[in-house]
Amino acid sequence: MDLELKNKVAIVTGASRGIGEGSAMMLAEEGCDVFLVARSSADLERVAANVRSKTGRRAATHVADLMDPKAPAAAVAAAMQAFGRIDFLVNNAGATKRGNFFELTDDDWASGYGLKFLGAMRMTRSAWPHIRVNKGAIVNIIGIGSRTASAEFTIGGSVNSALVNFTKATGDIGRTDGVRVNAINPGHIQTSRLEKRVEAAMTKTNGTREDAIKSMIAELGINRFGQPEEIGRLVAYLCSPKADFIHSTVIDMDGGETLAI
Repeated sequence: MDLELKNKVAIVTGASRGIGEGSAMMLAEEGCDVFLVARSSADLERVAANVRSKTGRRAATHVADLMDPKAPAAAVAAAMQAFGRIDFLVNNAGATKRGNFFELTDDDWASGYGLKFLGAMRMTRSAWPHIRVNKGAIVNIIGIGSRTASAEFTIGGSVNSALVNFTKATGDIGRTDGVRVNAINPGHIQTSRLEKRVEAAMTKTNGTREDAIKSMIAELGINRFGQPEEIGRLVAYLCSPKADFIHSTVIDMDGGETLAI
């Protein structure tokens, strides 16, 4: 299927690894030029080089800490300078700390909201006028913790829930502005972040990596972990005019882990 994304421009935040990298690669494979934003210059350059060599599309990088209130506007301005247009925004940046609620500090909470929620909010606000001109789309990468609470994920769960509401609210604005806003709730995707949890499980049980993975998968009730490029394919589709009737929607992509209605 031709997703009709050729020569469009997408900003992807948190693009230096994992889901951000997978999303950037899938968008480029479908014909987009990509503007990659993250804090790690070396990792960004690696992703950009892969995009150029494997897809032939243009890739520009921008090093930024989106917790800085001024950074999102600067990133959007740099994207416009690099490509002259913005069609899509993929808000993917942000990790939230897990742990005992009573041991999490105010700084942990401020960091969780400052990057993942406020970073996405400010990127959306800054990119919106350019995306509106091109009748483009925004995809927020959130997480299944928005639907199912857990004791060790008090920061991430509440941040994710806030982003679900934010997706719906900006989607309401987008109905009249011609900007489609949707979100994806990834489940357990094979990234460096998940690998740390696998290593923790290995340490806890003194078992092998394979045993830890099997145990985690069985406990989660899924058949396998997901891959970043699988999320990326859905990102590309949601950006595409082929998904024109999908709007203000949050899609769980978790291998069937989330059983809540």
